[in-house]
Amino acid sequence: MRQHDAFVNGQFIPEHQASLPISDLALQRGYGVFDFLKTIQGKAIFLTDHLDRFYRSAASMRMDVPLDRQALEAVIHELMRRNSLDESGIKLLLTGGTSTDGYSLQQPSLVISQSELQISTAVPKTGLSLRTYAHQRQLPGIKTIDYLQAILLQPWLQAENADDVLYLDGPLVRECPRANLFLIKGDQALTPENQILAGVTRKKLLTLNLDNLHIAAKDFTLDELLNAEEAFICSSTKLVFPVCRVDHHQIGSGRPGPVTLRLREKLLALITEDMERN
Repeated sequence: MRQHDAFVNGQFIPEHQASLPISDLALQRGYGVFDFLKTIQGKAIFLTDHLDRFYRSAASMRMDVPLDRQALEAVIHELMRRNSLDESGIKLLLTGGTSTDGYSLQQPSLVISQSELQISTAVPKTGLSLRTYAHQRQLPGIKTIDYLQAILLQPWLQAENADDVLYLDGPLVRECPRANLFLIKGDQALTPENQILAGVTRKKLLTLNLDNLHIAAKDFTLDELLNAEEAFICSSTKLVFPVCRVDHHQIGSGRPGPVTLRLREKLLALITEDMERN
């Protein structure tokens, strides 16, 4: 397998040599934030939006990113040049850093890695099946490295023959561990507003202005989702992807819906525009 470079605390090194001290707070206490973006044809997609969230997450966790925006962008582009991967995923990781007492924040560690990642732009022929689970993400507005619940649920999802979990907070729908959710009913496309990690793809969809479709952030219940005409998840890797079953309930026709596929086309157009600008 081809080896790639990574960036660790100011140095570009072969990825297989990258390491963090065992006293790092990410290892000792799970303290850290990250962001993840994709590249297509050698272009970093929605880079500004991802960096906005990365710096915002770091500030919320009382950590200073050791590079300013201009320097961090330069590092990302240099890493892309070194690895020469047209289709890839880039992960920015900021940990609590080495701590003398295993509890106090000191100097954060910054790690940037890149790996091959193919994202299909083909029109989905089928939809996802989700299973609901009562769980409220800790610090939901911050993209932390805490995915304990999602990983713990993987054997259950496999036994249920489901594609992903959908978190509920009482009667309210929240999000999937790595994606936001939308429902479509009549002339409305709604995505939960509160207590979620606001994704970059979700943000882009909320800016769209489509005839006969009102796109908005507004909380809704599981019952409202089950009675929707269409539903889909969105993320940097899934783009816009239909959801056809939630628990044992069919959503709409049980097939990818026309509004979902139309929004997917609009998102792909936004990605193309971003590539042309950069």
